[in-house]
Amino acid sequence: MSKVTSSTLIKFKQEGKKFTALTAYDASFAGAFDNEGIDVLLVGDSLGMVLQGHNDTLPVTVNDIAYHTASVNRGCKRALLIADMPFMSYATPEQTMTNASTLMQAGATMVKLEGGEWLLESVKMLTERGIPVCAHLGLTPQSVHVFGGFKIQGREEDKAQQMVDDALALQAAGAQLLVVECIPSALAKRITDALTIPVIGIGAGRDTDGQILVMHDVLGISSGYIPKFSKNYLQQTGEIRAAVRAYIEEVANGTFPADEHAFN
Repeated sequence: MSKVTSSTLIKFKQEGKKFTALTAYDASFAGAFDNEGIDVLLVGDSLGMVLQGHNDTLPVTVNDIAYHTASVNRGCKRALLIADMPFMSYATPEQTMTNASTLMQAGATMVKLEGGEWLLESVKMLTERGIPVCAHLGLTPQSVHVFGGFKIQGREEDKAQQMVDDALALQAAGAQLLVVECIPSALAKRITDALTIPVIGIGAGRDTDGQILVMHDVLGISSGYIPKFSKNYLQQTGEIRAAVRAYIEEVANGTFPADEHAFN
């Protein structure tokens, strides 16, 4: 199978073909997910919670992400590989360039940044210098203390419109993908329809171009609980590779996410 690129995902959007993404943190799982046909792998700062045992993503460092990106890259042959820029690694454009370069050199093909309008200069600078960008709006976990917890974003019309405006501005600055997390389904559809770049949802309903989940949630091994927006596919299938195939199939045919996984 040919390598997935941002152009591949844009073509999927234009054709109305849904695509799937999963987090991955090592070569073995990356290889398994890649072989089953996952289109995008994300080395997420979620590793701070699911691997390191922290209560949030804030303690994760650039070196942490770089280490896991290099590991995932060794197992990934087809999928587009995105690496998260961790907390306070992109506070200034100059800092952003330095840290994004580290992650690209570790094997990433794109970096992901959380935030809206304030990121425009950094996004433009990165893309002009050959570093593709995935933007991230909605519930941005690195801002959990500003939000006062892991709460749904964009329910008020002024905040929803600001998110649409931010999405359009990030696209204009050069972002090639957008992740929207924990926002009302109607707002996710509004953003997806407004953009020409692909939109990946998590807790954002079924109308986005793609879906992403944390691998530990898909496999039912997260400590504590499975989030409302996720699904334990391992419980459903009984085998890891079958779980991944079920996830891909249900996203493709529109049965996941169901209404029970979305926010209104």
